[in-house]
Amino acid sequence: MGEKVVSGAFDLSDRQRYRRKLHQCLEGLERLLAERRFDRPRNLMGMEIELNLAGADGMPKMMNGEVLPRIASRDFQTELGMFNLEVNIVPHRLDGRVFDQLAEELRTGLGYAHRKASEVDAGIVMIGILPTLGHADLVAANLSEAARYTLLNDQMVAARGEDFFLDIQGVERMVSTSSSITPEAACTSVQLHLQVTPARFAAVWNAAQAVAGVQIALGANSPFLFGKELWRESRPPLFQQATDTRPPELQNQGVRPRTWFGERWVGSAYELFEENLRYFPPLLPICEEEEPLRVLDEGGVPGLQELVLHNGTVYRWNRPVYGLAAGVPHLRVENRVLPAGPTVTDVIANAALYYGLVRALAEESRPVWTRLPFSAAAENFDTACQHGIDAELIWPRPGRSGGLTRVPAVKLVRDELLPLAAAGLDAWNIEPADRDRYLGVIEERCRRRVNGASWQVDTYHRAREAGLGRRAALAATTRRYAELMHSGEPVHSWPKSAPAPCPRRGGRPS
Repeated sequence: MGEKVVSGAFDLSDRQRYRRKLHQCLEGLERLLAERRFDRPRNLMGMEIELNLAGADGMPKMMNGEVLPRIASRDFQTELGMFNLEVNIVPHRLDGRVFDQLAEELRTGLGYAHRKASEVDAGIVMIGILPTLGHADLVAANLSEAARYTLLNDQMVAARGEDFFLDIQGVERMVSTSSSITPEAACTSVQLHLQVTPARFAAVWNAAQAVAGVQIALGANSPFLFGKELWRESRPPLFQQATDTRPPELQNQGVRPRTWFGERWVGSAYELFEENLRYFPPLLPICEEEEPLRVLDEGGVPGLQELVLHNGTVYRWNRPVYGLAAGVPHLRVENRVLPAGPTVTDVIANAALYYGLVRALAEESRPVWTRLPFSAAAENFDTACQHGIDAELIWPRPGRSGGLTRVPAVKLVRDELLPLAAAGLDAWNIEPADRDRYLGVIEERCRRRVNGASWQVDTYHRAREAGLGRRAALAATTRRYAELMHSGEPVHSWPKSAPAPCPRRGGRPS
């Protein structure tokens, strides 16, 4: 990000030059699309998972600066908070036994990271929001020690001009303020990437938007924050509020938040990049030396660095991504909907459902987005966040009669979407054994109506009924969750019982 990441100093001319460079990048993207310069179909997918560090007592550990050198792998990186890590899985071709391969790589990598973390009395927990996080944990002093995080925080705070206000009304209500963006670090997710051609981009992005509510309903895993039981998937409202650079007056004017679902189906990738420039002021006006239009005139391919940087500060739940590989440009849809966890098997099952559904829905003769209003897809997303696996979603009625109906998410998935996902995985040439194993996890989750959020809530209330106070019950739930997470069995099979009270200090991490 250049020398100005270190100095953190921007002046008016920086912002004006950056805006000009952004529009040059957008023109460059338009030319690349018109000239058909993008990579051929390669069926490549990728995955990133954000993780938490917690001790044997279930409490967060601000130790990524100590854990990462011990892991000593480029696959693991810092994330926003000192209690966060991120693991990146190299791109894989989406076919054959790819899901079993991914599962084995994740188990090996996470197991190794957990062992190295245990050397400093910490452990890896893969969960949407660590239930034991408190107000005192999410302060600027606990931002990771990297200049880019400090700079991003400073620019977002300056853009807002006042404290961030957090207010989530769920089962209970949580109201708080923050002088930094650190509460965003509580949100740990799985990001699923899919490389697509420009011609297919809009169909894949629209399909991903259409099923975002389904993904959340089945995969919810973030019911607690600051000791309160909120939405079954509390990451989206928390992330939006923790990154909201709009003071109340701009919110009242209808200015769009930097974290948003969107407002319409699209016809091209270009539309999303153009919207980002039109609606969102730059946060990090860092200009590179590259002149994108000159590079194109000379027959080269520009990196469009300013566009890429700006795009990374607009937090769409399905984000367009421009990238270069071996000098060839490509486009990806980055699906940012899912929380991390509960287990590797659950993560891979969620991925199998997603990749199968977007393939099948993108190729339908009557695409779902021609029958489902965008406002209904956005409502489904919010409904699923609030109610998780018990959500009822709006969906087009089967057959040609048309119209919409409201249906339980688990019934929609079992009756209609699982067969579609299976057909989509067949189209990717996924081995039937992989297809059946991981979609079978989704089917069982629906049949038993259990996901990470419902298990956490049930376990927490059992702990309270057993006599534990609120804080102790959340810690006990976190310890039991971590133990079962490392066992690897999918969450729908986890036992339902009151968790044990806190063990003696000095025990091994779960």
